[in-house]
Amino acid sequence: MRTTSKHKLKSISTFKRQLLAWSQQFDDVLWLDSNDYPQKESSYDAILAVDAFTSIKTDYFNAFEKLKEYQTVTNDWVFGYLTYDLKNDLEALKSENFDGLHFPDLFFFQPKKLFLLKGNMLEIQYLKMVDDEVNNDLNEIHQIPDYTPSNISSAVKIKLRIHKDEYFEKLNSMLAHIHRGDIYEANFCQEFYAEDTTIEPVETYNKLNQISHPPFATFLKLNDKYLLSASPERYIKKEGNTIISQPIKGTAKRSDNIIEDQQLKKELENSEKERSENIMIVDLVRNDLSQTALKGSVKVEELCKVYTFNQVHQMISTITSQVSDKTHPVDVISSTFPMGSMTGAPKISAMKIIEVLEETKRGLYSGAVGYFTPNNDFDFNVVIRSILYNATNKYVSYSVGGAITAKSDPLSEYEECLVKAKAMREVLEN
Repeated sequence: MRTTSKHKLKSISTFKRQLLAWSQQFDDVLWLDSNDYPQKESSYDAILAVDAFTSIKTDYFNAFEKLKEYQTVTNDWVFGYLTYDLKNDLEALKSENFDGLHFPDLFFFQPKKLFLLKGNMLEIQYLKMVDDEVNNDLNEIHQIPDYTPSNISSAVKIKLRIHKDEYFEKLNSMLAHIHRGDIYEANFCQEFYAEDTTIEPVETYNKLNQISHPPFATFLKLNDKYLLSASPERYIKKEGNTIISQPIKGTAKRSDNIIEDQQLKKELENSEKERSENIMIVDLVRNDLSQTALKGSVKVEELCKVYTFNQVHQMISTITSQVSDKTHPVDVISSTFPMGSMTGAPKISAMKIIEVLEETKRGLYSGAVGYFTPNNDFDFNVVIRSILYNATNKYVSYSVGGAITAKSDPLSEYEECLVKAKAMREVLEN
């Protein structure tokens, strides 16, 4: 049983920064922040889970069955991640590309300490609480000096895993598969990386979050491995018997000029190419959700709606379904994983072609981070717009990708990748 207490906060933004700084004393940390982005489906404004009481860490083999057992037996809040390479547990697929990060394929933990923020209210839930532990921790948190951005340049030297000419060659190979009818669409990704490099994870995350203010920001620490994410995308959420999936497909850059910015947004709304990309993935998600849905319950609530973020405009669709009380939450995830927005259609063929053409094992990039609640609800993001860091190996990485369809122009796709990479590059190089 968890001991629960509620507290009213004065300065939310300051407290959030202090809380993240305080959390760094623990080996297992997961911070999720909506950055007050207006959205209908939000349960909390921010969550911090720290200090594993129990955990599961495994490779892809039988990973979903192991997670199912762990989540059932624990019957509590559990937080963690699913890497893209769990596809190999679900289908006869493989991941043999270069991996400089070496994250375990799956990791979840039951936190001893949990902080849930909504409005100006903080709910604290502790397992195995000792004496006046909550008040002692709160005093410690409030005494931490507020974060101020450092003017020191980190000057990380970013390298390209795939150079521009090679990118065009690979895209033309992908287009050949599409024209042959092997696939309709595939998400092709490329890695940018730095070797023999040290970064300060919290400082880097704070800078990235300040630039982007996304609705699914994440700071994850697993011993020496870090995820610093400015994700704008929800993968999947369960609330009661309702499942919500919100794939993003379609991106346009922002402009400082208001008139030009509105024009860019309108062009995205009316783009036949971007709409067709999005609709293909909506069809895939509908099909995935139908595997666990009650008959006739899969619905498209929003189709190709354009949302605006600090860095980009994005086209997002919302698909919902209803599931039976008897449906295990992990089965909903395994039947939809990996998410369609990061694979393509048909999904298995697209993943096979992706593996051949990409140069890097995706790992946590294009996987998902989130949590299960004690009453079998869950919420997971898509790991994009993210910096990954292995402190022991001194290896820093971020990847970007885009949906390739028959109408794709290699130069436009390359330029879209650079738009998506802008915030990560800015944070690391300045």
